[in-house]
Amino acid sequence: MQINGLIAKMHTHLNSGVVQYQLPMGDKLLNMNDLINQSISLEFNGEIVCSNCKERTNKSYSQGFCYPCCQRLARCDLCIMKPETCHHHLGTCREPQWGLNNCFNPHIVYLANSSGIKVGITRKSNIPSRWIDQGAITALPILEMNNRLKSGKIEMALKDYVNDKTNWRKMLKNEVEHTNLSTKRDDLFKTISHLIDTLSAIMLDNEALEINYPVVKYPSKISSLNFDKTPKIEGILQGIKGQYLLLDTGVLNIRKFSSYHITLIY
Repeated sequence: MQINGLIAKMHTHLNSGVVQYQLPMGDKLLNMNDLINQSISLEFNGEIVCSNCKERTNKSYSQGFCYPCCQRLARCDLCIMKPETCHHHLGTCREPQWGLNNCFNPHIVYLANSSGIKVGITRKSNIPSRWIDQGAITALPILEMNNRLKSGKIEMALKDYVNDKTNWRKMLKNEVEHTNLSTKRDDLFKTISHLIDTLSAIMLDNEALEINYPVVKYPSKISSLNFDKTPKIEGILQGIKGQYLLLDTGVLNIRKFSSYHITLIY
């Protein structure tokens, strides 16, 4: 069968602890789990359309935007990557109302194990999709804050004791040691107890969530595939983890190519 359209980050949800993936292609959603162990072909036809203004662009910025939109939209500002630099209170937010809607609502500080223990933050409404996108095999919410800036300050403090990055190659190889996130949480609470009180953070006592991915074979060597270099990508889909398709010919980061027009044959 053949399907084509502009792609975006895969939709995800958990079903009995296993991630279910749907790939947006135009106005359709393709169930990718059904294609595991099948031969597939994905071909980029050279068209990229900004996910905001819908104009054609020669290059995608910030995962799906044209350059003018990337410079104008608050969701593309540096503070999205570095929440501790939020500047809404200074009156300099690119989109003040967007900032109010997205940054001034409940945020979660969490621990996750994707290639080792890491700390991160996300809007409460993004759980568990944020953890899935990072390829975490376990995740644990540890603190709840009422805005993004406060959660960013907590994250910055915890970075002195735990990593804030995922080693994506180890994650895709599934070279992950199983660790007790609850024990680590309790240790970290002791180190930043004063900051927790100062920022009025709510300490959470949840159990860690276990996440399983639809993978029949993990790659032993990582070869990254790129539509800009190789417009047509083919191979047997051996699994999906994070936002990556694991093919026997290499790995493809779907999120990186948001707003690309792709033809998929299976």
